[in-house]
Amino acid sequence: MKLVKTSFYSRIEKRFFKQHKDLLGKYADVLKKLKNNPFDSVLKTHKLQGELKEYHACSLTYKFRIIILIKIVNNEIYLINIGNHDEVY
Repeated sequence: MKLVKTSFYSRIEKRFFKQHKDLLGKYADVLKKLKNNPFDSVLKTHKLQGELKEYHACSLTYKFRIIILIKIVNNEIYLINIGNHDEVY
């Protein structure tokens, strides 16, 4: 799978990691797992509901989530948003 960062995501990601530099290593592991298998049980990937029903979320940590759009046809995963539960939902 190929990971694609939207321009919005890139801005949010930069801001997020200014505040959470300690999570950079964990983030690299999560991205690697996403590329290999977006439904790896460690990621706790799940389908969202309501207005975000076309997206999935996976866990960076217990507190922080990454919102993704999975396009299986093109083997692409679009990274949409990153932050704590209240920020991304």
